[in-house]
Amino acid sequence: MQIWVDADACPGVIKEMLFRLADRTQIVVTLVANRYIRVPPSRFIKSVVVPAGFDVADKEIVKLLQPGDLVISADIPLAAEAIAKGAAVLNPRGEMYTADNIAQHLTMRNFMEELRSGGVETGGPPAFSHSDGRAFAKQLERYVLLHAPAPSAGDA
Repeated sequence: MQIWVDADACPGVIKEMLFRLADRTQIVVTLVANRYIRVPPSRFIKSVVVPAGFDVADKEIVKLLQPGDLVISADIPLAAEAIAKGAAVLNPRGEMYTADNIAQHLTMRNFMEELRSGGVETGGPPAFSHSDGRAFAKQLERYVLLHAPAPSAGDA
């Protein structure tokens, strides 16, 4: 299992949690963005820079992920593609996107986009909060406990 991060819009506190998790569990965490993102030195933390452009990072994540991987993203179309390819998706606010709920999320996203294109001011999501970070940490730990193999003693 690897963790892929849609890093352009990922809150810094979430990246920090993922960095600690990578070293603690020896799960490879790869940040994908269209700009350089500083990562701590670790053989379990990687950064991939893609060219600027619409959905370039998303397409790179979908291309590279394998079934059973975990994607960290709030991007619902990316989540749908990742789920279709057999990955799990956790958004930075701690919500898991699943095969059971992704269609509902896509429908709501498309509805809100229609409203905005019709001139309706819908506002954006609320600011990222401390409780969002706690919810993310809780879901991440639960997911890793259930899905990640334990590191072997020789891997440290």
